[in-house]
Amino acid sequence: MVSISAPASARAAVEQLLERIEVVEPQINAICTLHPDARAQAERLDGEAAARGVRGPLHGRAVLIKDNIDTHDLRTTAGSLALADAPPPSRDAALVKRLRDAGMVVLGKTNLSEWANIRDESSTSGWSAYGGLTRNPYGLNRSAGGSSAGSGAAVAAGLAPYAVGTETDGSISCPAAFNGCVGIKPSVGTVPTTGVVPISHSQDSPGPMARTVRDAAALLTVLAADGRDYAEHAVPGRLSGKRIGVPRATYWGYSPHADAAAERALALLAAEGATIVDNTDLPGHGDELADDELLVLLAEFRTGIADYLATRTGDVPRSLREIIDFNRANAATELAHFGQSLFEQALAGPRAGSPEHLDARTRGLEATRSGGIDKVLREHSLDALVTPSYPPANPIDLVNAESFAGACSGPTAIAGYPLVTVPTELASGLPVAVSFWGAGASEGKLIEIAHGYEAARNRSSGPLAAPNFPTFV
Repeated sequence: MVSISAPASARAAVEQLLERIEVVEPQINAICTLHPDARAQAERLDGEAAARGVRGPLHGRAVLIKDNIDTHDLRTTAGSLALADAPPPSRDAALVKRLRDAGMVVLGKTNLSEWANIRDESSTSGWSAYGGLTRNPYGLNRSAGGSSAGSGAAVAAGLAPYAVGTETDGSISCPAAFNGCVGIKPSVGTVPTTGVVPISHSQDSPGPMARTVRDAAALLTVLAADGRDYAEHAVPGRLSGKRIGVPRATYWGYSPHADAAAERALALLAAEGATIVDNTDLPGHGDELADDELLVLLAEFRTGIADYLATRTGDVPRSLREIIDFNRANAATELAHFGQSLFEQALAGPRAGSPEHLDARTRGLEATRSGGIDKVLREHSLDALVTPSYPPANPIDLVNAESFAGACSGPTAIAGYPLVTVPTELASGLPVAVSFWGAGASEGKLIEIAHGYEAARNRSSGPLAAPNFPTFV
């Protein structure tokens, strides 16, 4: 992982980052909009620190924000040309206000999978019509994941020490794993989604991405603003006595590289005093759970996107139907690489609040909470579960549909529970990671475990090696 020194002033830190962005950004295309006043923000914060002291631990630190999160002084596009020429939103998203109130420098906006990857079943992660294609700094031919591709790639490449992503199902964990940074997807509701381009009110969760667990936890403290200092959990000695389950069925076994790294992670956890409880599997549900999840997401997106678009001024679409029509009218750019099958399914499918939607949501919660994560944690007296996160990043393909051999995020996404992803090592030059799952509102406990693992990894093999931007891996 790239090490960013801490200059004596916010202005010096921003200058250092802008110099690195000038060199590195053309290779990975992680940032879609740089803030023209980043230096001025930093200077004001330096002046404030000198005159009155700092606002908090992150005063003067730079943060990048995913481009589906409203900023009153920068355009917010969700990666779509339909919003590219619209005036900036009238106000900051609630979480952006918290970042500014904490004294952070908004450095810019990061590229994402267009509309947070809800547009088409055959999409290419990390591509948007507005922002182009984000590439992985560990292999420029490899995916940076989605949908928070730019946030993950930027942190890994040292373009900013902090970034904000959003997750509905895997959109923080995947780019964290692919790019070798830490990602925390909080319990749904921990971080407000007001002013965030929505997919699903049941599953959307903004969260921090950073180089270390402690840094990510410190950013979560700002984003959540719930009176808890999450960084206080990133301290030594918290692994001893923790019981960590290993759900091997489904969530292991799809990638030899990811499995081997995760097995080494288990050994480090055990050596630090954690009790590893093997074969603590969740009940299998086949395709029906994924089908119910998709029904919920599409129903809630159809309603939620219209409500969001009503907050925007200018000549923008006002409904899902109008977005679909815009894409068809601009097919040469918007539909150049894949279509909008999920948009079309959402338009033709059940609405939010319908019996079909409510029944699917009820089944999903029963399967992943009371009959899933909660059940396994209770029956085995566990503090958390651990799994490989994803396989190493797949090659970018703008022609064929991408596919993942496996993933860690589904049950926690549907349940609305937290997920903390931490890099383990490089496999054939590409990052792999483990993810720690927990019950609702267990972020503190997961941060303790994740930090303990990270510290043990550092003692054993050192921090993840920095990317060197190879053309081909």
